[in-house]
Amino acid sequence: MSFPTVSAAQVRLHLIARRELALLDVREEDPYAHAHPLFAANLPLSRLELEVLDRVPRRDTAIVLYDNGEGLAERAAARLADLGYTNVRLLAGGLEGWRAAGYEVFRDVNVPSKAFGELVETEAHTPSLSAPEVKGLLDEQADVVVLDSRRFEEYRTMSIPTGTSVPGAELVLRARTLAPDPATTIIVNCAGRTRSLIGAQSLRNAGVPNPVYALRNGTIGWTLAGFSLEHGQERRFGDVDDTARETARAAARTVAYRAGVRRLPYAALETLEERGRTLYRLDVRTPEEYQAGHLPGFRSAPGGQLVQETDHSAPVRGARIVLFDTLSVRADMSASWLAQMGWEVLVLDDVPATALTATGAWRPSLPPLPVVEAIPPAHLARLLAANLPNGGGVTLLDVGPSPAYRRGRVPGARFIIRARLAVDLPAAARDRTIVVTSPDGVAARFAAVDIQALTGRPALVLDGGTAAWTAAGLQLETGEGAYLSAPDDVYRRPYEGTDNAVEAMQAYLDWEYGLVGQLRRDGTHGFFVIPPSRDAHDTPPSLSPHLAHEGHGH
Repeated sequence: MSFPTVSAAQVRLHLIARRELALLDVREEDPYAHAHPLFAANLPLSRLELEVLDRVPRRDTAIVLYDNGEGLAERAAARLADLGYTNVRLLAGGLEGWRAAGYEVFRDVNVPSKAFGELVETEAHTPSLSAPEVKGLLDEQADVVVLDSRRFEEYRTMSIPTGTSVPGAELVLRARTLAPDPATTIIVNCAGRTRSLIGAQSLRNAGVPNPVYALRNGTIGWTLAGFSLEHGQERRFGDVDDTARETARAAARTVAYRAGVRRLPYAALETLEERGRTLYRLDVRTPEEYQAGHLPGFRSAPGGQLVQETDHSAPVRGARIVLFDTLSVRADMSASWLAQMGWEVLVLDDVPATALTATGAWRPSLPPLPVVEAIPPAHLARLLAANLPNGGGVTLLDVGPSPAYRRGRVPGARFIIRARLAVDLPAAARDRTIVVTSPDGVAARFAAVDIQALTGRPALVLDGGTAAWTAAGLQLETGEGAYLSAPDDVYRRPYEGTDNAVEAMQAYLDWEYGLVGQLRRDGTHGFFVIPPSRDAHDTPPSLSPHLAHEGHGH
């Protein structure tokens, strides 16, 4: 099957005109992170069936696929056609075709959001303090609170001393309660720069009366300065009273209005569905609130991470987004940032509590699962116990994410990337009984079909995947294992974890500083920044004028 192509110039024009387009890089995440167009979203061929129905929900969406000459885009196009997608094209020349046209390429992940954060600092003059300045304030026991705007899981891994977890969308709602004295200096941090800057500027845009600063370069800057981080902390925000809630609600609505956010009555939600237009329905509350009760059809997308990961949550550039939040504050603040990033975004109003009829964690939409033979954990355990080292026996393959494979796998499982089965599955292994697993067994089913097409023999799957193995009381292996494929399915982020090289962290910061220049050269973004609502150069009482002056910019 052949698919039509589209030139890089045509794709760029589509982006500038803000016509709907899903530009999808179907390589694994690590090669994607090394070079891609600004608005290209990563959707690896290996995970296509697991993600595409939610990320590109409309079957007639204009989709452009590319790789870097590996032949993945053609295979992905055929799979999309099988799933009912009718408007799929290939980028002529792939990534090199984009480069050859003279267009900008970006590295890392979540680049639109990170570049936007840098633009916000440049345009709004978001003030920041260096790690030594913040360390000095903490050592002096100055009147300071540190609010960590990352996901709680990231905060628990490593955090600034005294910091409290307040994920980004929660900041405006809760800052006045956590720092009730307007003289208290608020310092917002993340791992690097983006969520610190967006979080600090959110508080300033919402008129929080306290002096507000971003921790310049986040936990990376703290580490590069030679300071120690805390680990395993559990400090989290608490409840807010009615007065604080209403103050935050009014402030957030004003910010949203200034950014051009529109409001949609709940009764009119269904009328927003429009032929030929993609609609993302996103619930920006905490995961706990979402699980307790949510609107059917709405995905969980906590607001701080949504703003940080727009390319993942809404890869169809030019789509329409509607946000829901029972308190409106988090939806309004999240929407204000999405609007400034060029999205058409609406906030849902007047939602009755009785409408929150769905419960539990969000579950991805999936196509019908392939019918393959599944064996229970106990059966697989017996097969593995009888396995012979030479000839016969079982080849056990794990097609889940490599971090999950390292955390825990069925003993003897070998890691392989599904998209590379034809190249990486050894010939000798194809003559043995092949059993496939993945964390929940879903990816394994799709891989088993690929293996059957490759070998001409059926492959088995572990029923329920690795999770069922542990639920049956069977032991896992951990740590490094046997890799049939290079584990480049996940990009190693220089700002996550606790064992990053100093050179990698510094290189990451240097890259972020250059993003505004890249935006200018690229010319497709359509971002704007609303003017600050108050003077961006206020001085915390506990800082000398010299330190306060040094606290701005990079």
